[in-house]
Amino acid sequence: MKKIQFTLIGKTILVLKISLVAYLLITVLPHKDFSNFHIENTFYWFVFAGFVAQMIDGALGMAYGVSSSTILLNIGIPPKIASASVHTSEVFTTGVSGLMHLRLDNVDKPLFRRLVFTGVLGSVLGAYLISEVFDGNIIKPYVAMYLLVLGVIILSKGIGNKIKENKNIKNVKLLAFIGGFLDAVGGGGWGPIVTSNLINQGGTPSKTIGTVNTAEFFVTFFSTGVFIAFIGVKHWDIVLGLILGGVIAAPFGAILAKKIDKRVLMILVGILIVLTSIYTIYKTLS
Repeated sequence: MKKIQFTLIGKTILVLKISLVAYLLITVLPHKDFSNFHIENTFYWFVFAGFVAQMIDGALGMAYGVSSSTILLNIGIPPKIASASVHTSEVFTTGVSGLMHLRLDNVDKPLFRRLVFTGVLGSVLGAYLISEVFDGNIIKPYVAMYLLVLGVIILSKGIGNKIKENKNIKNVKLLAFIGGFLDAVGGGGWGPIVTSNLINQGGTPSKTIGTVNTAEFFVTFFSTGVFIAFIGVKHWDIVLGLILGGVIAAPFGAILAKKIDKRVLMILVGILIVLTSIYTIYKTLS
């Protein structure tokens, strides 16, 4: 039964990815100008950004957006272009990552079911609101401050070796809805919000990371569909570079999540949350 259901998840990921590619080929790409697309030195930076971001995300369950966006911004890509490119590429990288986590048995089946439906609902609502109603940047500092506190708690538990496993994790559906909503509205947040909270409640780090990463494909897929419908897709050199780097890194990130010691994994997650939260607060205030 477990094999059948996991096979179904994998097949669904493949079908949705193929559907998106077909849609882009039929309706979007014919209207795009590729005359300025050249394999230049900057393209390799895009590949590098995608590789590094997916290695971190696949191994620690978060920070693809902030990692890749940080590298893109530091090489001179405007924020709006960086954000749109990251969201589009993430559909493909999370799909490969999810398939790899399924293969390595990093996915908790009941937890996945509790995450995916309300996560998708929250992301679709958030994508619509950010596309048509308001600017999501206004809530970023508040989310970052909350995550900073949570990151310190997780880090202290890892350092103090106070890791507890708890199968009775609470408020998963609500957490997924909030994580999906903030991910779409704020340009990232699914991993930091969902993964960090589940681990803090006692979820097994490797299983939590694998499950959240797999559910993230569906969250990202449907929110990206809304973004494409209302905003469109641009700057394919950045998108293709991020996809290429991310797809190469995805299997290695999933393997790391499986192999790393639970305590070390918890410490790394805590450090990453603290650093990314401080960075977000700094960028907002400056």
